[in-house]
Amino acid sequence: MAGTSPPPPRIEPGPGQESVWDYPRPPRVEPVPEIVRVVVDGIEVAASLEALRVLETAGAPVYYLPREDVLVDVLRPSTRLTVCEWKGVATSWSIVVPAGRPRVNAAWSYERPKPGYESIAGYLAFYPGLVDEAWLGAERATPQPGGYYGGWVTSRVVGPFKGEPGSEGW
Repeated sequence: MAGTSPPPPRIEPGPGQESVWDYPRPPRVEPVPEIVRVVVDGIEVAASLEALRVLETAGAPVYYLPREDVLVDVLRPSTRLTVCEWKGVATSWSIVVPAGRPRVNAAWSYERPKPGYESIAGYLAFYPGLVDEAWLGAERATPQPGGYYGGWVTSRVVGPFKGEPGSEGW
């Protein structure tokens, strides 16, 4: 097909690392054995030892936190909806903390996900590029390239990642 190119070679993971090219398609949901935290304007808006991560080929892991571990008072529903072919329709959320600037569409949730993804129903995921800090254990994550995907990049994952320049056709 015109305009598409194959991905660059897979980066070989080192000890303690995973390649996003070893993640499955369709995505897999699994528990996270450590704390996942999100900070906005100096306020910890989410912290959970019960988070789940979704792993999908070429994407950095996306972390979903149970609603009871999120300061839901700072969330405002958005009119933005997105669709995942696997998980279904996602509702977007903005974050508004007292005396802070609004973080528009900084989080999302699947209120009624498709079969196979019921475990993330109502859980909240956060774009690490739209919050001040996204933590996996003691490591601060960076956003998956491109801004569209909500993956959290840490030293534990290697790419190349979907969202990098030239990845549109993967």
